[in-house]
Amino acid sequence: MDQHMYPEASLELHRQRQALAPAAAAAFKAFNQAVFADGALSAKTKDLIAIAVAHVTQCPYCIRGHTASALRKGATEQEVMEAIWVAAEMRAGGAYAHSNLAIDTMNQVAAKQSGQPT
Repeated sequence: MDQHMYPEASLELHRQRQALAPAAAAAFKAFNQAVFADGALSAKTKDLIAIAVAHVTQCPYCIRGHTASALRKGATEQEVMEAIWVAAEMRAGGAYAHSNLAIDTMNQVAAKQSGQPT
């Protein structure tokens, strides 16, 4: 059985989403256009950031859409891949940094078991 977790993006799904909540859809579109416009950061740079974030949030639609958009705005394949590596490092770095929570918990449990004050 060939079944996909994510449906293909389509004009029909887009229209349904807009019809179900037109005011929110219009506000989101305006927000999107404002966020991804050239500003202190170029639109290309913003798409590269979005590619990295999309890999961390694991949104396939965002990965595809922002990769295509970044390439249209002049990003190189190497820039796209570097953005993905930044995302990978940040995700791994977050896991590494949060290991302090586990270590602290282990120390607290060990102290409690040995009768030491925590």
